[in-house]
Formats: sequence, C-alpha cells, structure tokens
Amino acid sequence: MPKPPSRRSKATSGASTDSTSAANSVNEDVSQQVDPSSATITVSAVEVTELTQEEQSDRLHLERKVERAFFEAGKALAELRDRRLYRSSHRTFEEYCRDRFGHSRRQSYLLMDAAVVFDNLVEICDQFDHKLPTAEGQVRPMTKLEPQEQQEVWLRAVELAGGKVPTGRIVKDVVQRIMERTKVPNTYQMGEVCQILAKDNPELRGKAGCWAIVSAVNEFSCSVRMWDGEYAVGLQHLKSYNYLPAECKQMQVISDRISRVYSSGLEESVQRFLESLGKLNRAYLTGLEEKVLSLLESEFGYEM
Repeated sequence: MPKPPSRRSKATSGASTDSTSAANSVNEDVSQQVDPSSATITVSAVEVTELTQEEQSDRLHLERKVERAFFEAGKALAELRDRRLYRSSHRTFEEYCRDRFGHSRRQSYLLMDAAVVFDNLVEICDQFDHKLPTAEGQVRPMTKLEPQEQQEVWLRAVELAGGKVPTGRIVKDVVQRIMERTKVPNTYQMGEVCQILAKDNPELRGKAGCWAIVSAVNEFSCSVRMWDGEYAVGLQHLKSYNYLPAECKQMQVISDRISRVYSSGLEESVQRFLESLGKLNRAYLTGLEEKVLSLLESEFGYEM
C-alpha cells in the first residue's frame, strides 16, 4: 500500500522558505539604511530683521533707563530726605524708607551716595556708549574719594574690564591702589556716628555691628567712643551712618546714658540689654527701650 505524502517535509520546506524570505527582507532593510555620518540635516534659516533707526533709538533710550534706575532712586531719596517730605506720616526718614520701600537705612544711603558718584561720572562718559555704571555696587567703593579720583578710578576700571562696564570687585581693587598711592585723607568728623566693621581685626572682636562716635580724627584712623570705652579704629573698619547733625547729637545723648549705667558688675540680662542698645541702627530709642533705660538710670540715681 503506497505511503501517504510526508507533511513534515512540506512544513519544513515552507518554514525554510519563510525564514529565507525574512532574512532577505532584513538584508534589504539593512542595505537601505543610511550611514549616520553621511546623513543630511535640513536646517531652516531664520531671518534676522535689522532694527530701524527709530527702534535703535528706542532701544538705547530704554537701556539707559535700566542703567540709570539706581541713580534715579538715589536722587529721589535724597530729595525726599532733604525736603523732609516724609514728615506728614513718619517721625524719621529711616522709618519712612522701611515702611514705604522696604529699605534698611543703609540701603537708602548707599543709593544716595551712589547717585552722587554717578552724577560725577556722567561728566566724563560719552552718553552714547555703555561705560556708565549700571548698579550701585559698582560705584560703592568710590564714595569716599574726591570727584577727580572717582573719575580716574572709573576710567581705569573700564580699561581693565576690556572696555566694558567693570564689576564692583575690579573697581574696589583700583580704589585700593589709588588710596595706597595718594593716601586719601581721613574724611570723618568729630561727633560723626559710625558702624564698626570688625572683619579681620581680632582687637574688635565682639564689636561687629556696634555704633561708635568719633572723638578724634587721625591720619589713618579715628578714636571712637562706645558705651564701654574708647578705641582706636582704622578707617577700613569704620562705616559712616551718614546721620544728620541732629541725629548725631541724639546718639551722643544715648551713648552718655548707656555709659553711666553700664558696668561689668551688672546682672547678665541687664548687660545684654545695654549691649543691644549699642548695636542700634537707628538714632532713637523705642518707647519700651526708653522706659527700661530710664528705670536703670533711676536705679543708679541718675535722672534725666
């Protein structure tokens, strides 16, 4: 009896054919793939539109407004202070700046000092270039210099910055060289209230941030009086509060009152209170501070 046809053989043959076809298909796909190194990337060109003459003028005008922002702020603050336009709502200029602008007293005076320097530099800078200061920190190191020296420092700093607006660090370095060369005179005055900057001076340890009153002006230092004695302090460790004359007198009174009652024999809590008054950054006492100090004065037999 004849044997039936072998299906196994056919199945194997079919599978073999399918595998071959698949392999050929893969080979074709591989052969058609493009070598990445020879691939072409199409980039759409973006047209850059040139500014019109009017747009260029507008751009320069707006850039100048941004650059002069700190200058305008300083000028406005100085006028508010000098004309006492805060008097209808606030007792002091410091309180007004804090409530209205969120400024510390130091911030306000830094801006006012910077505006004076900026005004001086405008005289030597071309109004159509970009070599004027753009931030308060760039002119801060120059505030203690004479106008001519400020101009000299700025031109040198611009040169060192490659013709661009220099950083505050560059300006500070140039100022230091100028001070070493010219020995800038001591500009502090008797009775002026200053803040102690104790950085890198172990002799002033514990005095950082304290206020002191200038009692003698020397060539490169000042004698200052604090609530617990007198100290000789180099100019680099002093920062003026720029108080008005009336405020300086008020601080003198506060200093005298603290000195009368301060001693190492007091209870620690009382000492700490008096020392905290020695770090005030305002020229007045609050109502509560006044009451506590008055109580201590009466305790020691001192009456205002």
